[in-house]
Amino acid sequence: MFGIIRPCRHRLSAGLHADWLAHLCGLCLALRDEHGHLARMVTNYDGLIISALVEAQSPRAEGRRDAGPCPLRAMKGTSVAKGGGAQLAAAVSLVLASAKISDHVEDRDGAFARRSVALAARRVATRWADQGSRTGIRVGFDTTVLTEAVDRQAEIENAVRLGDSAVLATEPAELATAAAFAHTAVLAGRPGNAAPLAEAGRLFGRAAHLLDAVEDLAEDEAADAWNPLTVTGTGLAEARRLCDDAVLGVELALREVKFDQPKLVHALLVHELRQAVRRAFGHNLTGHGHGHGPQQPPPGWIGPGPQPQQHPHQPYPPHQYPQGGYQPPPPPAGAPGGGGPPQEPPKKKGKHRGEGGPVDGQGGGCWVPKFRVPPKPRNFFFGCAVATYMCCSCQFCCRDPFPGPWSGKPNSSCDCDCDCCSCCDCSC
Repeated sequence: MFGIIRPCRHRLSAGLHADWLAHLCGLCLALRDEHGHLARMVTNYDGLIISALVEAQSPRAEGRRDAGPCPLRAMKGTSVAKGGGAQLAAAVSLVLASAKISDHVEDRDGAFARRSVALAARRVATRWADQGSRTGIRVGFDTTVLTEAVDRQAEIENAVRLGDSAVLATEPAELATAAAFAHTAVLAGRPGNAAPLAEAGRLFGRAAHLLDAVEDLAEDEAADAWNPLTVTGTGLAEARRLCDDAVLGVELALREVKFDQPKLVHALLVHELRQAVRRAFGHNLTGHGHGHGPQQPPPGWIGPGPQPQQHPHQPYPPHQYPQGGYQPPPPPAGAPGGGGPPQEPPKKKGKHRGEGGPVDGQGGGCWVPKFRVPPKPRNFFFGCAVATYMCCSCQFCCRDPFPGPWSGKPNSSCDCDCDCCSCCDCSC
């Protein structure tokens, strides 16, 4: 899975999380039904937003179907998204995944520098691009606008110079996402929504491109790879300002869209997009606003956990005792509202998590591959095979931590950065 919108299960209510999962599973099944199991590898968190936008503009009863058991749902059936929204999301995901692989081949990243790997990767990229085009035609979407936008990226990268705005490099991503967002209005029979959705998609594409550049900055600098922030000399403060502006623009554009079911879309494209900015830059959004005041979350969006309440025995402020009256003794250090340093919440161990992280050889049974210390990376195709097995054996949600299929590095089964819990309690 990849994408910048990665909602933690603790920030969405049970209803919104079920809706989110319905679109994720709907995208995955649409890829499988039309193009086989290999195509399911392009399932991504950002692509499901396309499906969610279509359903949000349509009556709910028209966009769901029952699905059978799946290992990632603890072998339970559920209701998943279907129809034009899932197909459009599949088409966009296939074309953009094809472009991503082609970009790795052109840059000769890692295993793609090998001629045999690059040749096979080009064939996969061509196949996915063709499959995406066929699926797009079925829903009336011409994927040429996506491929043309992606093809312009190399031209733009050669034209951008030091001192230019980093926004110049995000134009292809903006055009691609704008076209995909706008077509959701066509599928939903709401042509009046096309213009504001195109604006929301354009700014979402800008934010996604910039956040990807921020997350890859250290790695790109170490590898001397092209990065829009490095090439243009854009600092993190300016990149943060551009991202905040884009998030605000997405929110304002969505206010002009007429939705039947707006809660999930608002949670993903406003609050979770803001959370993605917070995650990429490594600190809260406090101090980076634009003077518009705090934004209210939608019903069902839980967000960060509540702040500790004031301790009942906390001393009154000194100004309430002008004559130096009695003040109760302070509570012990670490108590909520006390003067001592806050105590760290106890960290709950995962099923296979040790005190110092995974050890060499940890794993076994169904939990393979085993951990290796130091991690041993795998090539693209072997990593794909490992990822397929780990997906089918439910390791991505039930094994905590689990080794990355390609990197071999330990990963948590829940990317929780919402400060609402010390770890994730897997209920599957």
